[in-house]
Amino acid sequence: MKKSKKPESAKPLWTPARIAFTILVLSLFAAFGISSCSSSDEKREAPAPVVRNNGTAPQPVAPAAPAPMVSLPASITDTELRAVTGSPIKLSSYNGKVLLVNLWATWCGPCRLETPELVKLNKEFRSQGVEIVGLSTENPDASADSVREFVHNYDVNYRIGWATPEVAIALMQGRDAIPQSFVISRSGRIVRRFVGFNPSDTPQQTKTAIQEALNDKGTAD
Repeated sequence: MKKSKKPESAKPLWTPARIAFTILVLSLFAAFGISSCSSSDEKREAPAPVVRNNGTAPQPVAPAAPAPMVSLPASITDTELRAVTGSPIKLSSYNGKVLLVNLWATWCGPCRLETPELVKLNKEFRSQGVEIVGLSTENPDASADSVREFVHNYDVNYRIGWATPEVAIALMQGRDAIPQSFVISRSGRIVRRFVGFNPSDTPQQTKTAIQEALNDKGTAD
């Protein structure tokens, strides 16, 4: 009688090559995932297509990107913004100083990574006339306790408040991501805008932008 052939052993699912590839993919997801957060958890519905008279839908046309701001408009700087402590924040009160405005939220992972770097920057540059203002994009009533707890836990040493929806939208200019930071010179010129946070690059780039703003010899209007 012939002996039956032994079934070939199944190939292992997790081969060394597959494991290495999976680790690489997860690393890439992690790297991009911590760079920025959407400023809103709400999903926006796509607009309904416009139908022409002949019954065909036109090809979608990408909206033109808004021109980047060269300075903050009065609609932003003159708005009184609720603060965690003290009087309301008004960005126009910082005219003539180098200002860093940071949009953030307590639930945003990259914001949590960035905050200690902003604390360091404030310690380093405050004596040179640099001011940092952090503006949460959260609802001030619903997030009051969590923002205060965040300020305490991270030893935040600069002013913290809340951006109104109108101010946040105007600052973001269509880039619905946080953190976002604006480095503004004494003359009111936006020297650099940062969207997202990269722990290996952003801190040094922000220092360079602050130094450029300090070297700006222009004066505020």
